Amino acid sequence: MKIWGYWATFGWAVLAFVVSQFLALAALVWLRLDDVSLVLTKPFDGAMITLFIVIANPLMIGVLALAVRLARARQADYLALVSPRARDVGTGLICLVGLVGLTDVLLYVSGRDLVTPFQLQSYASAAAEGWLPALLAAAILVAPAGEEIMFRGFIFRGWARSDRAAWVAIPVISFLWMALHIQYDWTGMLQIFVIGLFLGWMRWRSGSTVLTFVLHALFNLEGSLETALQVWFFS
Repeated sequence: MKIWGYWATFGWAVLAFVVSQFLALAALVWLRLDDVSLVLTKPFDGAMITLFIVIANPLMIGVLALAVRLARARQADYLALVSPRARDVGTGLICLVGLVGLTDVLLYVSGRDLVTPFQLQSYASAAAEGWLPALLAAAILVAPAGEEIMFRGFIFRGWARSDRAAWVAIPVISFLWMALHIQYDWTGMLQIFVIGLFLGWMRWRSGSTVLTFVLHALFNLEGSLETALQVWFFS
């Protein structure tokens, strides 16, 4: 299987990101021509975030699928879209529960909010506009699918060419993934970086992006549940 080189991998990833973001933003403006100002003045609007996610992520996956095709490789092989072993699933679930619990405890004892303003505002506005089910589906399923194919699928394949290289690639990929989430404060971004290290380790251990998608989706589900509790019972 031909694998794109380090810089080619990075170039394709940047192209996929830029194309998806630009076209999603253009589609968002077109869909909201009646209130274009909302796109700029209310970036945390739940309906807008939902539309952006469901437009941008399939486009990003499409560009990366084209890169794999041009490499003349099977999509499933290149992007590690294979079923994980049962023991890796168990290890991943146990570690995820422990990691989320630990980070929540640290946030709580340090006096910081468990739920960020971005989560609260997007959830509340989506609920008010009738977009909540769509937002949850986008956040729990669509976003993890796009991000895992990008970071733990395509970029990991190009950069983690050996076990030794993987230990350099994992933190670098985690940093890039963290940098994608500029809507959070520094504590939220730090948590994402730590989760990224965990997902990278699970990708290396299991050889399966399917598993990292499941773990990522569960992480987002847990965040959505915390947000719902905050909005409906503790606001």
